[in-house]
Amino acid sequence: MTLTRLTLPACLTLISASLFCSSAFSADLLARVKEAKEISVATEARYAPFEYVDNGKIVGYDVDLMNHILAKSLPGVKVKQLDLPFQGILPGLDAKKFDFVVTAVTVNKQRIEHFGFTAPIAESTVALLKRAGDDAIKTPDDLSGKVVGSQAGSGQLQVLQSFDQALRASGKPGIKEIKQYVAFDEAYADLASRRLDGVAQSLSNLGPLIKTRPGVFATLPEMIGPQTFFGWVGRKDADSASLVKLISDGIIEANRDGTMKALQQKWFGFTMTVPATEMPEPAL
Repeated sequence: MTLTRLTLPACLTLISASLFCSSAFSADLLARVKEAKEISVATEARYAPFEYVDNGKIVGYDVDLMNHILAKSLPGVKVKQLDLPFQGILPGLDAKKFDFVVTAVTVNKQRIEHFGFTAPIAESTVALLKRAGDDAIKTPDDLSGKVVGSQAGSGQLQVLQSFDQALRASGKPGIKEIKQYVAFDEAYADLASRRLDGVAQSLSNLGPLIKTRPGVFATLPEMIGPQTFFGWVGRKDADSASLVKLISDGIIEANRDGTMKALQQKWFGFTMTVPATEMPEPAL
């Protein structure tokens, strides 16, 4: 009996510790973020006006929208924002190097099958940027025989490659060369210096670019791909599901209450009609 009395408190302690460990182990990512009061997000801060560095600080449309949503949905949680090359962001998310991706990622069928996309944050339909006054390119079909650039690993590159395949399937020569860049800024520089004939980029990015460099660039009125949308991204698993939903719900609310359009006007100089729903099934 003495042995039983002596070991009972110890047993209770062990049971309590076991239950605590089991509870901690079963807590999902959202619960862990709340407990740590910190969320780590990845951004490519070379994608103005969505995100870019100004005086050593990451600013832009995505940053303002993120801060608005997290202030309401995760009060008191600090944001640890990592600036990474776009090509490493989705692989880094897979490898659990950070909690979430808050940068403009074009949704497509391959990505939406593997990752947890939020509701749309902006339209990402791809346009063709050319030099102002270049009459050799009047329609997308004029890209046959031309050198065109885009960002490596991007949805815009995928659209450009698909368009090239369509040109060839219709009996046209197709694009002479598709050059891939780490960042779009490098492609813009090559276009201005005549090393490229065009750049495939989302129209939402091109309006502000043309405005800041008047007389340098222009766009074709016809798009070169189907309508697509940008979203933010989490892992597509049970551990991340509640965090993806919380942020996605915040985006939908910001869309419906006018916050999103106000931020679009601030950063793009125009507004976009974006579905205030879960991410639509991609055509691409």
